[in-house]
This record gives sequence, structure tokens and C-alpha cells, in this order.
Amino acid sequence: MVKKGKIAVVLAEFLGTGLLTLLVLSVQRSTIGVPFFVSMIAALSMVVLVFAFGGTSGAILNPAVALGLWTARKLQTLTALVYIGAELLGAWAAYYVYTYLIHTKLTPIGGHFSGQILVAEAIGSGILGLAWGAVAYKKWSNSIKAPVVGIATMLGMIVASTAGIGLINPGLALGVRAWVWGTYVLGPVIGVLVGVNLFGQLFATAKELAVAKAEAVSMLSSSVVKSTPVAKSSPVKKSTRTSSTKKSSKK
Repeated sequence: MVKKGKIAVVLAEFLGTGLLTLLVLSVQRSTIGVPFFVSMIAALSMVVLVFAFGGTSGAILNPAVALGLWTARKLQTLTALVYIGAELLGAWAAYYVYTYLIHTKLTPIGGHFSGQILVAEAIGSGILGLAWGAVAYKKWSNSIKAPVVGIATMLGMIVASTAGIGLINPGLALGVRAWVWGTYVLGPVIGVLVGVNLFGQLFATAKELAVAKAEAVSMLSSSVVKSTPVAKSSPVKKSTRTSSTKKSSKK
């Protein structure tokens, strides 16, 4: 039976990414859909959503970030896969909610592969990855995490928009119809992977690294224990001789 807490975690990532995508779509497709305002609404959305869902799932809301935290051993494999699936489904659902509200289908805006867009998305996502690396290793509370992730989202999107749309999130790319593997998917993945692990290797303190190593060992051992079948012990039968001896002794 699936526990209530696990359902809440999946639902938080689904709803969080969906709301983020819906808000970005609402500004991006409007008359003020310039990169600055799009990045600002994304940043404000992240601040609110971290406060709302940070205590439930961590409010990752970005498949690239989930993958980056997995490489840094901050997420278990199954957890990362569930997060990525929930985030992509949330963005996909947001697209259909938005098109239902405006009664119009959206045309793809991702274009084709471009080296400049790939690099811009990677650099912008690297900024976000550094912020998430700091959050993961320093274990900041939501009151610190929310503004840090929000500001990093805004700065990263502004940098990425110099060459393209500026999304730094494969989930957003799916929701706004900009799903291009070589740019708006691969770019954020590369950037976040480098950012998160760069922080861990260069900027995390020795104590933070020791804690991270202990957590990784604990996650590995717990997954091994869960996957190992437990042999059922058969009940020990009392011998007839023993029971008869006890009866005779009572007499």
C-alpha cells in the first residue's frame, strides 16, 4: 500500500512544476513576454513554491536539478526518477490547462539545434546548479533556500536568454513547446550537473563533505536492505519428549 507521505511528495513535484510552467506561459505568451519579466515571474514562483512544497518534496521542480542532485548522491535513484516523471507530467498538464483557458493551441518555439543556445542554457543552468549545490550541502532551511533558488533562477534565465528563450529547465521546455534535445534539454542538464558537483568538489567544507558521504553510505545501505529478501523463520516445534518430561516432573 502506498503511504500518504509518498503520494504527497509526488503530488508536490507535479503541482509545483505545473504551476511554475503555467505562470511562465501566462507571461511568456503575453504582451510583456520579454526575458526579464519571464525570469522574474519564474523567480517569484520558485520562492512561493519552495515555501509551499519545500517541506514535502524539497520543491526541486526541475528535471535537470533532480538529475544533478542524484549525481551528487543527494537523491536516491528511484526518488530521482519519480521526481523527473512527476515534473515532466506537471509541465505537460500545465500546457493543456493553458491552451484550454485561451482556446488556442501553441506553436512550437524551440527551433532547431544551435551551439550558442546550448552554451547559453548550460551557463545559465550552471548558476542554478551552484545555488542548488549550496542548498544541498549546507542544508539551508526554506527561509534561506527560497530566495536563493528564486534569485538563481532569475539570473540563470536572464543569462540563458542572451542566445535563446532562456528556460534552464527541461520541464518548462516541455510545457512551453520548446522541447529540443540538443539545446533546451541537454543544456540545462549539463549546466546543473557541473554546477552542483562543482560546488561539492570546490566550495563545500570538509564537514559538509563528511556529512554528504555518510548520507550516501546510509542511502546505499538502506537500498540494499530493502532489496534483500528476508527469510521467514519457521516456528520451533517443541519435542514430544520434552513436553512429556515436563508433565512427569509436574506429577
